[in-house]
Parts: sequence; C-alpha cells; structure tokens
Amino acid sequence: MSEVVLDVHDLSVSFRQDGKINPAVKGVTFDLKRGETVALVGESGSGKSVTALSTVSLLPDSAQIEGSVTYLGAQMVGADEAELRRVRGNDISFIFQEPMTSLNPLHTLEKQLSESILLHQGLTGAAARAKIIELLNQVGIVNPEERLTAYPHQLSGGQRQRVMIAMALANGPELLIADEPTTALDVTIQAQILELLDDLKRDLGMSMLFITHDLTIVRKFADRVCVMKDGEIVERGPTTEIFDAPQHPYTQKLLSAESTGVPDPVPDNAETIAETEDLRIWFPIQRGLLKRTVGHVKAVNAATLSVRAGETVGIVGESGSGKTTLALAIMRLISSEGPVIFLGDNIQGLSNKALRPLRSDMQIVFQDPYGSLSPRMTVEEIIAEGLTIHQVDPTRNRREIVAEIMTEVGLDPASMHRYPHEFSGGQRQRVAIARAMVLRPRLLVLDEPTSALDMTVQVQIVELLRNLQKKYALAYLFISHDLKVVRALSHKVIVMKRGDVVEQGPADTIFDAPQTDYTRELMAAAFDVKAVG
Repeated sequence: MSEVVLDVHDLSVSFRQDGKINPAVKGVTFDLKRGETVALVGESGSGKSVTALSTVSLLPDSAQIEGSVTYLGAQMVGADEAELRRVRGNDISFIFQEPMTSLNPLHTLEKQLSESILLHQGLTGAAARAKIIELLNQVGIVNPEERLTAYPHQLSGGQRQRVMIAMALANGPELLIADEPTTALDVTIQAQILELLDDLKRDLGMSMLFITHDLTIVRKFADRVCVMKDGEIVERGPTTEIFDAPQHPYTQKLLSAESTGVPDPVPDNAETIAETEDLRIWFPIQRGLLKRTVGHVKAVNAATLSVRAGETVGIVGESGSGKTTLALAIMRLISSEGPVIFLGDNIQGLSNKALRPLRSDMQIVFQDPYGSLSPRMTVEEIIAEGLTIHQVDPTRNRREIVAEIMTEVGLDPASMHRYPHEFSGGQRQRVAIARAMVLRPRLLVLDEPTSALDMTVQVQIVELLRNLQKKYALAYLFISHDLKVVRALSHKVIVMKRGDVVEQGPADTIFDAPQTDYTRELMAAAFDVKAVG
C-alpha cells in the first residue's frame, strides 16, 4: 500500500456572513497517496478551492473548519501557526489560476524566487541565484540568466505560469496543489504546462491535487477523480472508471457538457455586413524627447476578411497574434490602414461624429462580464444605457424593452433591479449579451465570451448565440482560443500568428485538413491534449 500523503476526513467548512452561517464544504472525505494525482472537479462554487485551501488553513478568519486534514499523519486543522508556516510553501505548495495576481508586479523574478528559498533553505547570494537558475531551467524558461531582472509584466502568460511553478517547486514539496493552473492560457501553452506538471511530478516523486472545472482536462493526467457539487463529493473513483462509466447524473452532465454541432448554413444571397482588404495595424515605437518613430509593433499585417449576415467568422491564434486588435480596427475603435467596408460603405476615414449613428449596428461582448459591467449600475440601467445614447425606440417604455431582451437571453426580468455581483458568471455574460442585443446590431464581436465560464454554462451560451444569430441574421466575429467552441459556432475560420493571417477558409477545411504547421499545432493542442478522448 502506497503511503498516504494527505488524508481529508469528514471536512466541513462554513463562512460567517451578516450573522448567518453559509456552508461551503460538507463532509468531504478523500486521500492522496505518494506520487499520485487526484483531481477535484466541478463547477464554480462547488467547493473545490475551499477544500484545497483548508488543507493548510489558508481561509479567512470568517471560516469555520470542522473535521480532519492530516499531512503525513500530522493534523493540520487547529495546528499552531508555526507548524502551518513550516508546511506552507515547503511541504505543500500551491499554483493558482492567474499568476499576475500571485506575483508581485514591483519585484523582479530573482527577488520573488529568492524570498522563498531564503525563508525555507537559508540560501543567499550566489547559492540562491544558482538555485533560481536551476529552477527556471527546470520549468522551461529559455535563457533564465537573462530573465532574473525581468518583472512579471514583461513575461507572457505561459512564462508567468512557469515562474509560478518554479516558486512552488523551490523547496521540493511533497504535495503540489494546482488550482485551475491552465484556464487562462492558450491551448498550445496549456498543453505545455500540463505536460510540464506531469513530468515534474514523475521526476520529483511528488503528489498532486489538481483542481479544475473542466472534467476532460484530467483524463490524461489524473489517477483518481473526485467530482464535487454544492460542497459535497458526489462521485469518486479511478479516472478511467469515471470517464467510461459515470454513475452520478451530475458527472454525466459534466462529461456531456461540450459544445458540438455546426451552425446553420448561410444563404447564398446573404448581405455582406463587414469586409476588409489588406488591413494593416502598426503601432509606432517612439523614443527620445522629440518622440521620433524608430520602429513599429506590427500587430496586424495585410488582413483580408468578410462576414455576411447570419455568418460567424472565427478568429483563432495564441495571445498576441492580433485577433482582438483586428476586430477592434474593424469596429473603428483603433487606428488602421486599408479599407473597412461596413454595410456597403468605407468607414475608414469617418470622424467619430460620423461614426456615432453606426455604433448601434456594431457591438462587442468581452471575455470577463464582471469587468465589463459597472458594479454601481443595476442590470436595468446597464442594458438600457445604449437605448438612451442611441435614441432607440424613444416612444417605448424602457423597462418594457429591457424586460423583453432579458427574457430573450434567458434572464428573469424580475431581477433587473439587482447589481452584477448578485449574478453568477453565466448570468453576467447573458447581461452583457443583452446589453449588446438590445440595440439590434448587424455585427457582433464576441471576444472570448465563453472562456471564463464553466463547461455547462459555456454550452448554454453557445446555444443562446446560435439562436440569436438564427433569429436576427447576426454577423459574428468570434474570437477564442477554445477551438471546440469555434468549431461549433463558425462557418469560416481565420488563423493568426504574430499579426499574420497564416490560413483561412471554411471551418470544416481548417479543422479537418489544416495546411500550415502552426494550424496543425493548434489543433493537436486543442483536441489531443486539452480534450483527450
């Protein structure tokens, strides 16, 4: 029998808020053996992260923890602070979803990595630097010596996550807890990070607790799976058993939550809503007191595309490839060179005043609905704001129009007096879609609208977008790094890399017979690694 590293028994966690006790975790029991990977899976709010943070009492003072959590036989619940400090970051390390919130923006990589090494190993100076370089090499940072003086904002998302992994490994932990470590990353980077974690776990003999809301991501990497819902483990077992024969209806629902199907065909006589030819977006690099232009950041080079009524053009590529920049230029929100034809007219040279009447016909929905909705406005005010600005149906009652569009996107009009923080992530994204749709636009830019959502909610939003497109013959520019969703929604696909359109064509052709190595790499990462099986 393998040695048990972590043993969680009958763990319950509640939070005191406004005089009430709100349970978050209810009687959770599982163990983790040496060298094993156990995945905690479930949707947002299921209690996964609270369970993980409970292992070393990282919860706020308002939390009440009951039950038992033992690490190598030592009780962690109720342990004194000195014992917890010894275990945290030394024996049990964490990797979180968003490294920019975990890394200090004011400190260099060397300073941040050296803090943990000094605290737990007492290394300073040349010895500490050698250890840091070794760690950065281990996690695949190229030329680590040159990166020691870099700040977090100077690294890509994948590089920042590798630095987080290096920090977690700095003191040779027995247990690594990875909390949604790849959700915010492109598919190719995601695949690299997952492979890196698996290799490190095997080479170092670590145990790993892997937390995710995407059940398919764990199939290749987890030995056992615990499925959580509403604070409880509803099903557990070896990974192959859970995937091949799920017993609980919730597990079955999670496994089937995948955006599938194809969009309705576009009529041959469909009107062209927007098109570009050799669109170029270069940002000048200016230096010196006189701000002389010494070069350009070539964000987009010679992009040609068209989108018709009822058609979705998917734009894919890694972060920094120019996807969002291209869409913003088509909406004339940033400067560009080359014709931008919208509803038959070239809008490239129009002033902001001349563009204003067209703004209601082109709308955008962003990735993070919480960040794009004002926390000080009610949902009614958020949705109705555009009606007032663009004087849409001025004779009609605003509340009546808001109620209609809320119903159409699957929201209860009775909740229009509530604020964004009172809604779930999926509901907030529906509010963002309602805000755009209330103006009855002809073109809708969807910038990663599903990537921050749970899989089951993602499927609902994709179905909503399909229905709205069918009803109103909407033209979509759909930007995403989730190629499964792109395939389910898109008629045509444009593949971008470092500002260049490397491939474009009908969605079936791009997915089934990609012509470039880069497109094949994207497909392999999305379908062979991220969504194994």
